[in-house]
Amino acid sequence: MSTPPASASPVAAPASRAWLFDFVLLAALWGSSFLFMRLAIVEVGVWATAGLRVAIAAAVLGPLVLARGLGPRLLQHWRPSLLMGALNSAIPFACFCWALQSISTGLSAILNATVPLFGAVIAWFWLRSPLDASRVVGLVVGFAGVALLASGKASFVPDASGLSSGLAVLACLLACVCYGLSASLTKVVMADVPPLVTAGGSQLSAAVLLAPAVWLSWPGAWPSWRAVGALLAVGVLCTALAYVLYFRLLQRAGPTRTLAVTFVVPVFAMVYGALLLDEAVTAWMLLCGSVIACGTALSTGLVRLPRWAGLRS
Repeated sequence: MSTPPASASPVAAPASRAWLFDFVLLAALWGSSFLFMRLAIVEVGVWATAGLRVAIAAAVLGPLVLARGLGPRLLQHWRPSLLMGALNSAIPFACFCWALQSISTGLSAILNATVPLFGAVIAWFWLRSPLDASRVVGLVVGFAGVALLASGKASFVPDASGLSSGLAVLACLLACVCYGLSASLTKVVMADVPPLVTAGGSQLSAAVLLAPAVWLSWPGAWPSWRAVGALLAVGVLCTALAYVLYFRLLQRAGPTRTLAVTFVVPVFAMVYGALLLDEAVTAWMLLCGSVIACGTALSTGLVRLPRWAGLRS
């Protein structure tokens, strides 16, 4: 969705403002998801946190789908919904929950900002989305930023708990690949499906996929109200509400602009982590995050190299 020209009719303005509001709200919600997942996994565990997150979201979205008479549409699209549930929720949520055991919420969010990079590459292979010289430069710059960040923060030497930050970084990047795949999948098979159906179907499918792992890893003791509150927040706000906003943005603004929300997510995540978890925000993280953001902006076409650079086609 492009910004309307100055001469556009007044009718176009509210839609533009609605898109921007959804964009910022989605960034704020997803930025807080790292905080809530970190709080929950301490008491509930990795698999139960990921599974309960989608189960709570499905419990919220399911009745809304039925109340709006969209049940037949949900049944009609159950196969792509199952795949969407795996790629857009089950696998990424489990990866991030596992990674947050050994890396900070801010670092996880910065790695999450690589989603548009992977999305651009996948769209190029799958959808034949063109990649001109400017976007190729952006991919190189973006992935160089990831390499720099990983080199400064990742170690494959296991700590006392048997985990390593290097594997945590790889888990986050796997999650980002899945997000990139799901964005192209949405454009191919779910473009005309109401956002509520796509969001509800994907969360219900993810809950089914993660149910066995949740059952096998259920904690022995009842978690504290702090952990329960974190689960409710990440399920209702960061998942149910956020995915309705996400799929609505995909329809209104397209995959490129929607995935660019990951530029803003690390800002919120680092603020939450610093204020509420006393996490350190280092200059190296900010530098590498800026490199990733610049590369992503170029690779998605949101920013173009100047003509004097000689790389614009």
